[in-house]
This record gives sequence, structure tokens and C-alpha cells, in this order.
Amino acid sequence: MSSPPAVPVTLAEIARLAGVGRAAVSNWRRRHSTFPPRIGGTDVSPHFSLADVEEWLRSNKKLGKATSREWLWPRFEALGDRNETGLAIAVVGRLLAAGEGDDGGPDDVGSGAVRAAVELGQREGPSDILTFLLRRWLDTYVRQITTTPEPLADLMADLALWVRESIEGEPREDVVTVLDPACGVGHLLAAAATAVPAALNRPAALLGCDRDPVLTALSDVRLALLPRPGTLPPMPVIASGDSLRADPLIGTQADMVLCNPPSNERDWGYEDLATDARWVHGMPPRTEPELAWVQHCLARLRPGGSAVLLLPPTVAARKAGRRIRGSLLRTGALRAVVALPPGAAAPHSVSLHLWVLRRSVAGETPSGPEELLLVDAAARFPRSETRENGPEWSELGAFIRSVVGASGGRAAGGARNGATAEDADTTAWATVVPVIDLLDDEVDLTPGRHIMSAPGHAGPRLTDSWNEVRELLDGLQTERARLAALDLTSGAADQPNATVGELLRAGALSLRSGRHPTEAVAPEPQHARIPLLTLSDLLLDGSPSGWTNPDDAVVAEPGDVVVVGIAREFSAWVHEGPPMAVGPQVHVLRADPQVLDHWFLAGSLKAPANARHAGTHASSSSRIDVRRLQVRRLSLPEQQHYSEVFRHLAAFERLVERLGIVARKLGQDLGDELAAGRLAHGK
Repeated sequence: MSSPPAVPVTLAEIARLAGVGRAAVSNWRRRHSTFPPRIGGTDVSPHFSLADVEEWLRSNKKLGKATSREWLWPRFEALGDRNETGLAIAVVGRLLAAGEGDDGGPDDVGSGAVRAAVELGQREGPSDILTFLLRRWLDTYVRQITTTPEPLADLMADLALWVRESIEGEPREDVVTVLDPACGVGHLLAAAATAVPAALNRPAALLGCDRDPVLTALSDVRLALLPRPGTLPPMPVIASGDSLRADPLIGTQADMVLCNPPSNERDWGYEDLATDARWVHGMPPRTEPELAWVQHCLARLRPGGSAVLLLPPTVAARKAGRRIRGSLLRTGALRAVVALPPGAAAPHSVSLHLWVLRRSVAGETPSGPEELLLVDAAARFPRSETRENGPEWSELGAFIRSVVGASGGRAAGGARNGATAEDADTTAWATVVPVIDLLDDEVDLTPGRHIMSAPGHAGPRLTDSWNEVRELLDGLQTERARLAALDLTSGAADQPNATVGELLRAGALSLRSGRHPTEAVAPEPQHARIPLLTLSDLLLDGSPSGWTNPDDAVVAEPGDVVVVGIAREFSAWVHEGPPMAVGPQVHVLRADPQVLDHWFLAGSLKAPANARHAGTHASSSSRIDVRRLQVRRLSLPEQQHYSEVFRHLAAFERLVERLGIVARKLGQDLGDELAAGRLAHGK
């Protein structure tokens, strides 16, 4: 029988498996003639046989402490295709859930990967191995698959439970049925499987549907492997199909619906579903697919059931959907809208909304509740105060849970999560708006449009801002004194210059130009992710907004000089933070410390005259030829003298930039207070 095809691995993957840096692996390859030969790839990115590499590392006592599962993943990655890899992982989950071994098959890469995963899962735990493989698969294809972050899924499950617990006289079924009509790989259903028993002491029956058969296969095995303590619930039922066009779970009546539906899809079935019975609140316009999902979720609820959906912010305000929004308000179906801070979920650049809904029960007042809860967590946790990779979920989740729990006038929702009404300033970041006030020509449900800060709330923030302004001004005064005292009349004007190109040829520095990584991901970092700075980030606020794999990117290390190669954003600075990847038109220079001082290099390159000399001058978007940028030829001690001044100049510029940000925010807060008539009158 022929041997299976070799599983290829790169130098970066070998380094991760061996627990060393990539440079160490390159050094092994040069120094050891026994190092496995290349089996593919290119000279720049060679591929090696995983089996040969493992044998060589073991025989040379260089095998790192990487876990067995790390050695497992390259076998699946070698399958290459998204669907083939996903289905292979689903086979692993099915076999582990059934307690079976590999079911045989040809001796190829796929069957070998499945066999190795099943054997490892039987030793280390089925759920752990499947979770690891699923996470790595989602990391690899993150640009193709939308997922709900686990903390957000937990929050959505809790909000749905709050709506149920706030209902007096609710029937207490033995099993709580939870549906996700666009379940993906099952994040929301997995959250409900934990939250429902903890809150209600009853098991959850999980139902899901997705039009992607690979995702449904993965969701099915993932949920089947979840721990099932206490009373065993029914096994999850996950179906493949389009919930809007041809719902395979059409007869479902669920107690809870959790959904992160696809958005901005024009081809959602508008022509085919014009007379559908689900459109109780009106036929969704072609441009409002999200409102079709809202009504679908309501139609799948039994009376008294609750639903929580994650929706784009435009759904709350688009003109085409105002009639349906009005009907949802009048009938009491919509109970709350929560604006999340940017970064809570994909797309990470916008403030997504949570819509909390409930289907009315017989005997309730036809007009429904008279008020709608609006929560502006985006204002409570502004982007500048969140982590680079998204909000601090422990604080954000506690805030939303306490506000929503307190607003209902019942302790059930808040007390379950250890929160009380006093934990949140509901007057500053949340409000209960009479429905009649929302039923105008726009029916705009955006929380920020209806929430005004309460009297006295801005006082502490204004005090903090004024204190920061004073500290910044003190720092500016110190740097001003240092820079103003410089004697700029001395020094030789005819000192020779060297271009970056000449320094490259002399070996005084190296130059690497950023590029598009093959895998650029949103800010949800894993252990192998580093920040990615692109030109778009520089045009916005200058901070990285994405994450990528360092093995496939140009990385700036602390002490490197970063240069922006476009005229309108031309700049150069010393990178002082953790390792950071750079995108196209951003360059990384690494100086030989025996020849060049990096602060002197950055300060010299940044001079505006340099940009004029090295630019194409075609337009404001013209590129800068980094190799033509000039640096004066000075000895290292002379460079270090200038380096100290460049440090102070950079500090001065940072202080000025920060002062501008704080001053603008201070002006906005103070303007709001004055416009609200909160200026005390003198006696």
C-alpha cells in the first residue's frame, strides 16, 4: 500500500512546533546537512514534510514542548480547501461523539488527519480536541465566516432569559426550547445550553439551521459534545436550509430565539415571499433583510417567548423600515435596543445593536407596553477607552446586565448576574422612552439619539479632563523650554548626506516593505496574532484596527523605524510598542546600532524636506521612494546628540496631539452642559 502524501509545513510552523524563533530554524537548516530537504514552496517560503521534520527534531533533541494538538493542526491545514477541512473536522466530532474510532477509508492526508485527531481526542478529551480544531479552522477562514464572540453570545442568552423571567405567571415547561435560525457553528446555542440550566434549573432543547452545510455539520457535532449535566435534554437538532426561503424547522415554536443573521443581503427572497404569513408587521422592503429576520424570529416564538438579535445600527433608523419599526413598538414586540461599542463583533468598525423582543400572550393589552428601553453602551464605553481588540467584556457585560435587569422593576434579571440597580447609572447611559414619543415620521430607535446625560453626571468627567489638560500643559511647557533653548545658528550646513539606498548597500540598515497578509483578521486576537497597521488606520486615528498572523507579515519590532510611504500621510517614527505588522505603503527600517542611532534615523527621515526630495509630486496620494530619503553622515556620538533632541521633539508632538483630543472632548462635554442650561447663576 502506498504511503500517504507528505503534509507540508513552513519554517514558521516548524518554529512554533519546536518552540523557537524562525531564525533558529533557518540556522538549523544552514548548519545541519541532515535537515530535511524542501518538498515544495519557494526559496523565500519553502515547505518541508511534517513527518520528516518531526523525526529530525526528535533525533536531534530539538523537539519543543508544543502539545500534541499543535502537531495535529498542520495535517488538517494541508487539506487546503475550506469546506474539505471543515467537513473533516466534523467527521472527527461525529466519531468522538459516538465513541468510535476512525471508520477507515483511503490512506490519504484527510483520513490520516481524522485518524490522528480521533486517537488524540480519546486520550485528551473529545470536546477539547474538537474545540481546538474548530478554533483553528475559524482563525484560518475568519474573513469568510461570521461568528458571534463567546462573551457576546453569553450576554444575548442572558438578555433573552431576563425577558422571560420578567413575565409573571410564565408557564414552566420541563424543557426550554432555544432556536437559532442562522446558527453558523453554534456559538449562540452553546451559550444557551449553559445559561438556561443555570438560570431556570431546566435543560435546553437546542434547534439550529444554516444554509451552509459545512457550518451545520460543525455546529451539530459541537453541540453534541457539550457537557450535559443533570437531566439530559434532547439531542440538538441542526438542519441545513435557508430559514427565510424554505425553513426546514417551519413548525417550531421556541421559548427563546437567539440570532446573528446575515446582513445587507439584497437577494433574501423578496420576490418569492411577498405573501408570507410571517410578515405580521408588514412586508419587509427589499433593502431591509434584517427586518425580515426580526419577523421570522417572532413567528418562531411561542406566546410569551423572547428573542435577541444582533443587528447593524442602520436597521434602527433607515427610512424604508420605519413602518415595521412602528408596528413592533405599537404591539409591544420590541422591548429594548442596546447599542454596543465598536469592536464587539464583526463588522468591528461600527456600533452594532442588540434588539430584545417578546411575543405577546393572550390576554395582554393589545397596545403592548407603553415604553421602550434604550441603552447606549457605545457612549459608556467609547472606542478610545476600549482595548485595541474590542471592549472589556467583563465591564461591558456587567453594565448591560445591570441596566436591563434594573429597568424591568424586578430583581430577577439583575440579581441572577450579581448586579443591582445601583451598579449602573441608568439616567446617564440608558433611558425608558414612551412609545408615543418614538412614533414620529422617522421612528428612529438609535439609543444615542434619545439619551441625554443627567444633571451632575458630567461633573466628574469634566474634572478629570481639566486635570489632564493641566498635566498636558505642564508637560508642554517643559518640552517647550527645552526646544526653545536650542541654538540653531551653529553647525555645518555643508555636511554630506547619505540616502537610505546607500545605507542599505553599506549594510547599515535593512528595509522591509509592508504587504497585504494572506490572512488579515478582525480584532479578535488569538495566541498567534499581532496588531496590523494599514494605511487606512493611519488615515483614521493612527492605531491598528486589525490582527494578523506574524508568520505571514512584515513585523516592526521595538526599536525599528516605521516610515509611511505616501505623501499625504508621510511620517517616520521609532516603534516603541509590542511587535506590530504593517500593510502596503508602510515600511520598516532596522538600523545597525553600531552605525546608526534609530532616533536620529527616524528624526532625519521625517523632515518635510525629505518628503519633497523623495516624492513623485504627482498628487497628494503620490508615493515616497524610501530609498531616496536622506540622512546626514555623522559619527555615532554626534548622532546620539541629535537623538536626544529628536526624542524631545517627538514628545512635544505627542503632547500637542493628545491635548487636541482632550480639548475637543472637553469642549463637547462642556457644550452639552451649557446647552442643557446647567450654568449656575451668580448671586
